[in-house]
This record gives sequence, C-alpha cells and structure tokens, in this order.
Amino acid sequence: MPDETAPTDATPAPDPAPAGSRSPSSVLGALGCGCAALLVVPVVVLVVLLSGGFSGSTDFPRVAPEKMADRAFQRSQEAYGLMGFTRTVRPGVEKLGVSTENTLSADYCYDGGLLGMEDKTVDGAYRMSHSWALDHVPADQAVSGLRRLHRQLKDDGWEVSSYREGGKSKSWDLYVKRDDGNERMSFIWYPDREYFTGGASVPCAYDPGWESGDTGLPGDDRNPPALGPAQRKK
Repeated sequence: MPDETAPTDATPAPDPAPAGSRSPSSVLGALGCGCAALLVVPVVVLVVLLSGGFSGSTDFPRVAPEKMADRAFQRSQEAYGLMGFTRTVRPGVEKLGVSTENTLSADYCYDGGLLGMEDKTVDGAYRMSHSWALDHVPADQAVSGLRRLHRQLKDDGWEVSSYREGGKSKSWDLYVKRDDGNERMSFIWYPDREYFTGGASVPCAYDPGWESGDTGLPGDDRNPPALGPAQRKK
C-alpha cells in the first residue's frame, strides 16, 4: 500500500563616468556605498529578530503538574478508545518495546534566549508526556483503528505531520500536532511483532508551587490511572 505524507530599497546607482575617468575618490566612494549596504543588512536582521517574539519563549502558563499530567493522559485515553481497544492497561511497564505500557514522564523546558540560540533549562517549568503500548494487536484491529484515528484527529483540528501505511513489512505511523507544535501525539504499529505504541505530550507550564532553590523536575513523580476504553469528551 503506498505511503502518504501530510506531514511543517536599493538606492539608484549614479550615472557612470566615462571609461577611464574614475578618480581614486570615486572608487572609494563606490566602495563606501557598498560597505554601508553590507552594514545595513545585519542591523535590519537584528531589528527583525528583536521584534519577532523570541522574548516570549518562556511565557508558559502556571498550571499544577497533576493537571497537565491528566491532560496528557486524557489525550491518550481518547485515542485508545478511538482505536477500539478494550483491554485495561495498568500503570507501569515491565519491558520496553515488548510488554504493555502506561507511564507518565516529565521533561525540562528550555529558554532559547533573545535570539533563540541558547539552550538553558527554565527553573520551575516542565512538560508532561504520557506513553502507552499494547502487545498482540492483530492487523485487522490495527489497520482499521489507525485509519479511523487518522480521520477523526483531522476532523478535530489536529495537523497531520506524517501518516504512513507501511503494509505487511513496514511500520504504520501517525504523527499529529497543534498549538504551533506545542501539543503532539504519535502512534506506531509494528506488524512483524503486532505491537502498538502511542504517546501524547502537552505544552510547557510553570509549577505554581515551585520556589527559588527547589531542585528536581516538577511532575516527575506522577503516575497515571489505569488506561482503558472511555467515551470521548466533547
């Protein structure tokens, strides 16, 4: 089956002098104009960058980690229900890539600096993600469920970054995003071992309870409830 990817004033020059009549001063003048133009370009670029909103890169909302963890989990549970899965998956994972999985994780948020070129962690900020997986997922369930999920997420306003139907030998992949990529979900089915994985990440937020001097990562101690079939929220 074929793959499908959706997926991301110049100043008028002075009249030239007759040939052979240019004096050293005129040559220097021409060079001066060129140098001035070269100097103007970086200044203009800098002004554009300064007005481009880089300073707002850490303008995260203040939300408790448990609320963002629940948001990530609910995204996964809705997708789980759309896929038509009915098994209940308890929290935790025994063996990554083999057993069932139902886990929450927290990651750092970064400050790119004024020009977006730095890479500093933001104190008190975090990003929550939820990961889940099922073993023994046959082709008839995975194919129909993934196609249904693809259509529904598009209808719900998600942007499809990539969608591939890999046939019998390659993995089937679906990646979606929204909110300028701050919220994402991914789904992969491996037909050779009948293994299905899903994941959801939500935007960065500040922990309201964070105080100067605190260590660790907000939300890194969260555990999800059991994952199971549930009706989608309107």
